Amino acid sequence: MNKIFDLRSDTVTKPSKEMRNAMFNAPVGDDVYGEDPTVNKLEEYCAELFGKEKALFVPSGVMGNQLCLNVHTQPGDEIICEQDAHIFHYENGSVAALSGTQLRLVQGTNGVFTAEQVEPLIRPESAYYMARTRVIEVENTHNVAGGTINPIENIIELKELAKKYGLKYHLDGARLWNASAATDISVEEYVSHFDSVSCCLSKGLGAPVGSIIAGSKEFIKEAHRKRKSWGGGMRQVGILAAAGLYAIENNFPLLKNDHEKAYRIAEKINEVENLNIDMELVQTNIIMFQPIGISCEEAIQKCNDKGLLISVGKVGTLRAVTHLDISNDDVLGIINILEEVFN
Repeated sequence: MNKIFDLRSDTVTKPSKEMRNAMFNAPVGDDVYGEDPTVNKLEEYCAELFGKEKALFVPSGVMGNQLCLNVHTQPGDEIICEQDAHIFHYENGSVAALSGTQLRLVQGTNGVFTAEQVEPLIRPESAYYMARTRVIEVENTHNVAGGTINPIENIIELKELAKKYGLKYHLDGARLWNASAATDISVEEYVSHFDSVSCCLSKGLGAPVGSIIAGSKEFIKEAHRKRKSWGGGMRQVGILAAAGLYAIENNFPLLKNDHEKAYRIAEKINEVENLNIDMELVQTNIIMFQPIGISCEEAIQKCNDKGLLISVGKVGTLRAVTHLDISNDDVLGIINILEEVFN
């Protein structure tokens, strides 16, 4: 049987033997009582890594974002975010269902919006009949835009705007690890500008489950309470926290390799006559490209038939994501399939 190259997402990674050993050997306790030593170690490690007072392990990235936004808001409040933000497209309308809030969308460029765009959208406090602007939310890297990086200068300008109007500032850092690996800007530097952050452990880092949120002591205290009410209180979950610890310590340094593999594939796509790609948007491990002459659905099926699994990105766009389970040798096989299907 020919090898299957799965580039649908970096969430398809499997725990390595070493990660499984770390999970198997993890000391555990009841985390609802605060007695799981491995969870406590992960949270303390991440709080220090992010430069925040406290951190909290949660089951998923969606829960991480939604806990942060819930703690920052009251029903009837408004959150400003980019028009293709994950919290808008892929979190089931949770800001409305769970927090009674609404989103105000900004048309960014490649996932990035500016303080100049945001300021006119902030509701005046005197307008009691309007939703209250409460949070500015940034996604870095930006999923739908293709793993693009929000420049640190822009992040700082938005922070100053949030401060000027007394707003909270939240970072959806699901793939912040990739932004840090690509720019050599530490995660602490990125996170230092925000009131809260949510970072996934189950994407490029290769852990099977979980995300970390971080902020002030008071913020995490309230998020911890909310996590329980939303069904996120877990028992001997150190088995999973151990995977997260292993992932940060051992797989974080490998992300540059994923970026290099993505760029190699993108360079080949750029040479194929029946494919179109903007190389400037290949900044991390996500590749967005368009087939010429056939639909995305047909292109995906043709690739699948050859053993290459890809997915749909934006309308009319194909998406491929490199990750830990794609080797340098695999890149050659992937390139061969793309040439066979699209030449």
